[in-house]
Amino acid sequence: MSETTSRSRLRVRPRHVIRWIAIVVVLLLAATAAYAWYNYHQFTSTVTHIDAIPTSSTTTSSSSNDGENILLVGDDHRPADASAQELALLGTTQDGGGTNTDTMMVLHIPSNGAKASLISFPRDSWVDIPGYGMGKLNAAFAYGSEKGGDAGGAQLLVKTIQNLSGLHIDHFVRISLLGFYDVANALPDIKVCLVNAVDDSYSTFKAPAGVSTLNAQQALAFVRQRHGLPEGDLDREIRQRYFLTAEAKNFLSPGVLLNPSKLSAALKALGGAIQTDPGLNFLSLASELKDLAGGNLTSTTIPISGTPTIYYGGSYVSIVKVDTAKMPSFIASLDVKSTASSTPTATTPSVSVGGTTVTVLNGSGVSGAAATNTATLQKAGFVVTTPSTVSTRSATTIQYPASMAAQASLVANYVPGATLEAVTAVSNVTVVLGTDGDTARSTPSSGSSGSAAGSSGSSSSGFSSGSSSSGSSGSSSGSSSGAASGSSSSDSSIPCIN
Repeated sequence: MSETTSRSRLRVRPRHVIRWIAIVVVLLLAATAAYAWYNYHQFTSTVTHIDAIPTSSTTTSSSSNDGENILLVGDDHRPADASAQELALLGTTQDGGGTNTDTMMVLHIPSNGAKASLISFPRDSWVDIPGYGMGKLNAAFAYGSEKGGDAGGAQLLVKTIQNLSGLHIDHFVRISLLGFYDVANALPDIKVCLVNAVDDSYSTFKAPAGVSTLNAQQALAFVRQRHGLPEGDLDREIRQRYFLTAEAKNFLSPGVLLNPSKLSAALKALGGAIQTDPGLNFLSLASELKDLAGGNLTSTTIPISGTPTIYYGGSYVSIVKVDTAKMPSFIASLDVKSTASSTPTATTPSVSVGGTTVTVLNGSGVSGAAATNTATLQKAGFVVTTPSTVSTRSATTIQYPASMAAQASLVANYVPGATLEAVTAVSNVTVVLGTDGDTARSTPSSGSSGSAAGSSGSSSSGFSSGSSSSGSSGSSSGSSSGAASGSSSSDSSIPCIN
């Protein structure tokens, strides 16, 4: 072979290599797409569909009709054929097939690019249930299912929430206790941070103060506990939103999405665990929620005015009184974008840090927290007043007079996760610290803004969970009981709650 021929072949070889690499890459991409498509169809084929959305549903809301609203329902239903082992895992017993919808949230996705909102509707909310009169919200599904099965229960619950809130419910998703466990068991464990140590015999949840890692069984006990919490069911709802946000980030993490076996297991568990209306498009929903893993979600509760005990049906019952007068402004606030990212107009007055006065009230239970946060906001350039102390509450809020909405939104950029509340009891923007760990920063958080709640102070702030544990899919770290593994140390990336 001549030297010229040998050199010619050496020059040609790289082009052949590149061509083969290109072919392999195309095949890998095709295989990945085919696998993803197969997984998606496997997932959708296991989802149970029910006619959950009333065909004649109407709303009174105008500001949020352009967005999408998905009703998320968690209930305590135990299948009649549940085994003793499954019931033990759930920390419960057979209940004869009854169903109580203990968790009801609306995921509101605005069409204008504002943050998505996860809105809790307390199960004990005293509401008008169409055709049945006043009752607790969690009775609506049970009433409707007596005559119409699951579809009838879903439709009556949808109507009740629509009438109460003015939001149009576009889609419905329901998951049971066993389904919750299966999904949590298919995903990595999560980390939570508790203000106080917990040992609850009712839910079987046990964990130290500080950060703990929860497996599926412990997570179920964590979101079910209400006894021993300062605000009972309201604190439980904060836990449920906390967990839901953390699990959504888990699902959307590279550790799951880029791991075929974990993704397949998670999709299989989720598909077999939920009921939805036929019109819910999961690919479209995934696209809309693509920013969720980055914390683009505000967590809140409908406005309430108290938790009185009333005499009803021959006995005394504890209820949650909904502040219906504040509901319209609360719903309208869901689509408000951060003032810091918008151009001032005639209706959005220009505001500045130096021209905004802020008062800090300490409801966190942490000594000196108000003074520390006041100093931080002063360092940022705000005009501050003398800090003070108020009763302990779970959520950090930013209260403001209606005329100072722009200033409140500006302050919210320095207190990420806090919930905005329009109230009449304050004369300037007031930061009320809660036990959730949301604190002031001396520099603004890019794109961060609370959601204007206009509520009585029971609204929860948004949560940004820390990274989850790297346990394998379906792993069960920690003990088999409700006791969580953990330590009393804190982790600044994980907000602490009750």
